[in-house]
Amino acid sequence: MMTVVREKPERMPVSTACRSLGLNRSSVYAWRRMGPPKPAQRSRKDSVQPKALSAAERKIVLDTMTTDAFKDQPPVAIYHQLLQDGVYLASVSTMHRLLRADKLNGERRHQRAPQHHAVPRLLAHAPNEVWTWDITKLPLTQRGAYLSLYVVMDLFSRYVVAWMLSRKENSSLAQQLMSEAVARYDIAPEQLTLHQDRGSPMTATSFIECLADRKIIASHSRPRVSNDNAFSESQFKTAKYQPDYPGKFQSFEQARAWCVDYFDWYNTQHHHSGLAGFTPEQVFTGDHIVVATQKQAALDAMYRTHPERFVAGQPRVPMPPHVVAINPVPPELKGTEEDRVNFPTLQAARGN
Repeated sequence: MMTVVREKPERMPVSTACRSLGLNRSSVYAWRRMGPPKPAQRSRKDSVQPKALSAAERKIVLDTMTTDAFKDQPPVAIYHQLLQDGVYLASVSTMHRLLRADKLNGERRHQRAPQHHAVPRLLAHAPNEVWTWDITKLPLTQRGAYLSLYVVMDLFSRYVVAWMLSRKENSSLAQQLMSEAVARYDIAPEQLTLHQDRGSPMTATSFIECLADRKIIASHSRPRVSNDNAFSESQFKTAKYQPDYPGKFQSFEQARAWCVDYFDWYNTQHHHSGLAGFTPEQVFTGDHIVVATQKQAALDAMYRTHPERFVAGQPRVPMPPHVVAINPVPPELKGTEEDRVNFPTLQAARGN
């Protein structure tokens, strides 16, 4: 069309020719100024590279990298080994490119198959059904020195049933702590599920056998998933954010004295937000029922005196949850195979 415009009669205006041909005048003027468009050029990607390896050379490189001697080695190791032997086939980047083209790139060594760990899902309807425990480090002022604080907590009430402070961390101390706690609270066989992470004291064969001998059901967090033991982690945060927590202790004796005061406060005076403001001891012993009646009486008395101050109506004392769960089953999975797989042990222990 541009040729037709160029060969139009001199007397014919450009606008008339463009209107007849359905062209834009600006396109015609640009064509006149810049000349006709150049033919499309081939992409460098599609052109033959004079320095590229031939098909025979590429086959030699690939065959060499897939031999028994090199099939599990990375290209950089193959390159240097061949060069040491006086052989140069191609650069490291070319080796990678050839492997990638044949879908042979990636980790060439044998890898462990992906591990699947079931999501731990535990329910506690009453005290001494599920305990959760963990170990945290308390630093000393001496550089690089730490104490190990073992804490065992009842899941339903958050009551710390046992704790131990030690200069070392091992499964023998864990066995001693659990044995004493089980005896102290008269735990019956198959009554208790003990949840823990995958630290070496928790996964030691001797510790697992100790639990099996006492018929305690063992539950473990998934690797590198701290939320699976969130209740113990939360308790440790409460401890280390106390106003009197020194950050670093001068000695074992100072640390132990601090722990004695802290756990007495935590169990008997700490109005736990997860327990609707009741203390762990009150929920653990069942005294929260009486305390709730006292709280309700105080609210009722104030409501009778000043009902206008309670815009939502007569206040009610909130109660602790009836069921406490670690990783509760989402609503969309209830009744599915995962629900049945992840809740069998506690249901069996409760006789359901």
